[in-house]
Amino acid sequence: MAQKIRIRLIKSVIRSLPKQRATVRSLGLRKIGSVNELEASPAVLGMVRVVSHMVSVEELPSSGDFPSS
Repeated sequence: MAQKIRIRLIKSVIRSLPKQRATVRSLGLRKIGSVNELEASPAVLGMVRVVSHMVSVEELPSSGDFPSS
């Protein structure tokens, strides 16, 4: 299973380039504070890099990291 990341929009898309607005939208983000969890594929990581000044990213622990009880 691929690594998952949580992406949060922290800055407004107002006064950003149309291409960056489209990238934010394609990441599944709409309003400031909206969050989406996606697989960390090369395509998604590239989109995050383009709008890195508007989003925050955190890695989620994979389900295999927790010991089963």
